[in-house]
Amino acid sequence: MGASLQEVKRRITSTKKTQQITGAMQMVSTAKLSQIQHQATSYQVYADKIRSVITHLAQSHLLDGNPAATTKTTSDDAHKQEISGLDMLVKRPLKHFGVLVITSDRGLVGSYNSNVIKQTLDLIASGHHTPEDTVIIAVGGTGADFFKKRGFNVAFEYRGVADIPQFRGSRALVRKIVSMYSDGVYDELYVCYNHFVNMLTSEFRSEPLLPISSANLGHDDLASKDSIGLQAEYDMEPSSDAILEVVLPQYAESLIYGAILDAKTSEHASSSTAMKSATDNAKDLISSLQLQFNRARQSAITTEITEITGAQAALE
Repeated sequence: MGASLQEVKRRITSTKKTQQITGAMQMVSTAKLSQIQHQATSYQVYADKIRSVITHLAQSHLLDGNPAATTKTTSDDAHKQEISGLDMLVKRPLKHFGVLVITSDRGLVGSYNSNVIKQTLDLIASGHHTPEDTVIIAVGGTGADFFKKRGFNVAFEYRGVADIPQFRGSRALVRKIVSMYSDGVYDELYVCYNHFVNMLTSEFRSEPLLPISSANLGHDDLASKDSIGLQAEYDMEPSSDAILEVVLPQYAESLIYGAILDAKTSEHASSSTAMKSATDNAKDLISSLQLQFNRARQSAITTEITEITGAQAALE
């Protein structure tokens, strides 16, 4: 009985330490969530504006062409490619289906990663694609490791996304994604991530990214609202191509950074919820173990009293 009491006591002590850790992790995740929500709210103003501009350009049929791909170089470094807006309009026969999937680099985030991966696999299957004709661009180590183990072609992986992502950090990623598209690594690209709704809810989103066209904008609520009654015509100076070279990369950056920011917000919310659940479970377990300890202790005391009483009666 003594050994049993010591074992229960050790479990109580261990569980209390775990409760302290999960409680601290919950507070950290909640603080990060508060910071990233503030940044997401500020960024949404810019994202809505750039989407509105692209929607207007689509309504004026500037995105309906199929220009030839171009390559631009900087004067400082002839081997460093800039983002070419016209490359994003090039349409090709679909031979390789690209998926930009955003997951976390670590665990302890509840069902966040499993939901993104499962829905992404469903998207691939619904298009009758296979690991052989699917190209994965993984933002986050969990997704990269998952698809590698299952034989998918992970053409590029990006790990170590900051807890509060900055806009300038997405530019290198956008440049890489567009260059892979212009090089023919994939012919169509979707971005898949978890959209933050509230602390307890997130929903999976899969949005077409490349090539940029009027059809891709049709799913957007903002595009639908702006398209009502809009018959836009523009006088372009210096030219429509020059305008698209500037605007389309900004649009791609806004989509990718917005998806990363949204996904990271959902990740912090999932982490906070998971750690709160773990803390509550630890509290319940401690209560159960404490009751078990008290009963075992009471039983041990009763046994000792019975033994003493019996020994005293035997002496008499």
